[in-house]
Amino acid sequence: MSDLVIEQPVLPKISPATDAEIVTYLRRSCKFAEIADLTERDALILQLCEQYEVTVSDEEWQAAGDAFRTEHKILGVAETYAWLTRQRISVEDWSEGIKVRFLGKKLKAELFGEAVDSYYFQNREEYQRVALSQILVLNVTDAMKLAKALREEQASFCALALEHSKGKQSQENGGFTGVRFLSELLPEIAQAIATAIEGEIIGPIHTKLGYHILRVEKRFPPELSETVREQILDTLFEFWIQENSQAKMLDQ
Repeated sequence: MSDLVIEQPVLPKISPATDAEIVTYLRRSCKFAEIADLTERDALILQLCEQYEVTVSDEEWQAAGDAFRTEHKILGVAETYAWLTRQRISVEDWSEGIKVRFLGKKLKAELFGEAVDSYYFQNREEYQRVALSQILVLNVTDAMKLAKALREEQASFCALALEHSKGKQSQENGGFTGVRFLSELLPEIAQAIATAIEGEIIGPIHTKLGYHILRVEKRFPPELSETVREQILDTLFEFWIQENSQAKMLDQ
């Protein structure tokens, strides 16, 4: 009996997508509005910078570009051009993007820099960080069994997370989800762990994702770091935009 020969399919050669084809994909995948919003936000930032006379010096522009390359580990000239090729953008496109992002940061600091300290001290508990582990399951019966095993049988949190957790990050890392700001967490989880002590088993807590069994590994006191300062500036800027947008709608 002769061997059966199965003809392998041949993949057609696909040319790089054109700008028009990319726009068509965005519309077809229902992502067009999201990109349009971001485009309009950039335009708004540029108009506000002109209105408030916010500018970027060549030195600041260069420093922002250097910081971007360091963050993305594209330090050499060859690495930079290879990265630009993968992104399908020119040096000018990338440079203008750096400028707009830096203008946005300067604009927010110009408008709300003096309000950061006050906002932080009024909301400082939101900026408390916790090292958090969780086991996420989809039904309450499993959640209750796992919580009981952890509390009464001193079962290994790591082992149970590896075996049972449905959350990708927690399942891959033995339950550990990283160091997070309370403000980044789902409200139900943030409330549940607000007063928990380190090592305490909390839950099950029901959210839209399922049932969470939680353990706070470590608490970090609130600190007005540069990262927190930028988050507050972003928050105040968004509040301001929303308030102005609502006011304009009422005037129409």
